[in-house]
Amino acid sequence: MRKGILEYCILSIINRQEVYTSDILDALRQADLLVVEGTLYPLLSRLKNNGLLKYRWQESTDGPPRKYFTLTEEGQQMLESLDDEWSTISKAINKITKK
Repeated sequence: MRKGILEYCILSIINRQEVYTSDILDALRQADLLVVEGTLYPLLSRLKNNGLLKYRWQESTDGPPRKYFTLTEEGQQMLESLDDEWSTISKAINKITKK
């Protein structure tokens, strides 16, 4: 369950704007979701291989080139689907937990 939620969070973060990996990690930390690079990199690779993300390289003045991620059209569609699923699940859980 956490893996699916993490993918949803990552797609949501990338949907806001083009981001570098450390931007994703920062956004997750700010939401109190502690994720290490060793978890994030394989997940980003899988999302890219599934056609949900694309990236571009940008030269950096502070070191090696950086990979910046954006959603593909398929990634946008997946995010919309996950938004709908989250809304449904959230409503169901609230019905159960709220007395």
